Amino acid sequence: MPAQVNLKADPERSPELRETYEGLIIPGYHMNKKHWNTVLFNALPQELIHELIDHSYALVVASLPRKLQRELSEQV
Repeated sequence: MPAQVNLKADPERSPELRETYEGLIIPGYHMNKKHWNTVLFNALPQELIHELIDHSYALVVASLPRKLQRELSEQV
């Protein structure tokens, strides 16, 4: 089984990513398929993987309570 991870994504961008990287970026396995993608690492450009991880992190942090967001920003 190839290395893979579920990453949160902008629902407006997900269809384009899934079409462009068919079979490598697919609807999130056991996740809300509108907001999550399963990303298979094999054959994807490293830059894209890093971009998708950073974007996912930003979306998840933005959905947290402000107090927790401040705590996370202090740790960086």
